[in-house]
Amino acid sequence: MSQPEIAIIMGSDSDLPTMQAAIAACERFALVPHVEIISAHRTPHRMVEFAQTAHSLGIKVIIAGAGGAAHLPGMVAALTPLPVIGVPVASRHLQGLDSLYSIVQMPAGIPVATVAIGNAQNAGLLAVQILAAQRPELLEQVIQFRKGLEDMVQAKQHRLTELGVAQYLAVQSAPS
Repeated sequence: MSQPEIAIIMGSDSDLPTMQAAIAACERFALVPHVEIISAHRTPHRMVEFAQTAHSLGIKVIIAGAGGAAHLPGMVAALTPLPVIGVPVASRHLQGLDSLYSIVQMPAGIPVATVAIGNAQNAGLLAVQILAAQRPELLEQVIQFRKGLEDMVQAKQHRLTELGVAQYLAVQSAPS
């Protein structure tokens, strides 16, 4: 098995259900990510060590998910030369808005690419696309994935035209 090129880290195991979508997105392209729980606040030394050494381990992109104060993506970005993708994880009280603001408001010179609240799937896909920029076989897989999305939407439009709005909605809401 080859060395993982994508690391997926999160501040707590409670973030894992959200981050599972990033793991699945990577695995869809046969990329098995390195996954760890690393807290910016509870394991700061471990976070520093990971961020400073990830590139020497063959990691090329880091996806960091965090809720609440959500310092993990920004702190990791400050410590690594690698691209970091932040995933704001929905919090109990502010539904992830606090996390989004924390991750997206980075100072000049320390970027974090940020996806929508809870959208770890897009973080995984973005990491794959970053790798695909240098790997033609992976780029072709991304192109085929996008074609599949297009085909899915066109099939839905065909079905909508065939059934009409009322029947389409009735079929969509019927239990499987």
